[in-house]
Amino acid sequence: MASTHTIQIRTGEHHLEHGGVVRLLPDWMQPSRADALFRELRGEQIPWTQGTIVLFGEERREPRLTAWFGEGDYTYSGRTMRAAAWPACLAALRPLVDRAAGCSFNAVLLNLYRDGRDSMGMHSDDEPELGRDPVVASLSLGQPRTFVLQPKKKSARERGTYTMDLGHGSLLVMSGSCQHHYRHGVPKQSARSGERINLTFRRVVGCS
Repeated sequence: MASTHTIQIRTGEHHLEHGGVVRLLPDWMQPSRADALFRELRGEQIPWTQGTIVLFGEERREPRLTAWFGEGDYTYSGRTMRAAAWPACLAALRPLVDRAAGCSFNAVLLNLYRDGRDSMGMHSDDEPELGRDPVVASLSLGQPRTFVLQPKKKSARERGTYTMDLGHGSLLVMSGSCQHHYRHGVPKQSARSGERINLTFRRVVGCS
């Protein structure tokens, strides 16, 4: 069996071999501002919940906590998240992320990884309500975690599996045909004990 070739992305814009673009800005947010935003998101105003999704016909509890804000509901893996109004801290952040990503976002999914045992399975953000070539901007706060991006086709993975260490205040933008050709996830890392919050900004088609 051929070994998988891993390419580590540390910064900058990269045109992926099978289609799509990723841009990593490791120091996008100043540490003091990232600290303040993390504390605010761990406050009482964020209704963190542990959802249930359907995988291969079975219901499973998600290995992380989530929250959804925006102008429309969002459905993935059999779970529908109802839209809630943007908290003030995220409403203020939104135009800054829009400018950095070159996209006007109208929703954000928050993920809280309580420690290294929490994770995100490999998937693509290719739901119909996100449009044909969605732009997704991902802001990371707290404990750094490894992000994996690999081709959907197994035969292509030995040549093009990417990894990124997403640290406190980093911004990752995925665009173009990335969601058509690649899937991504955050694997378990038991040695990582701190909390991580990830904010993924999206544009839901048909909403303002």
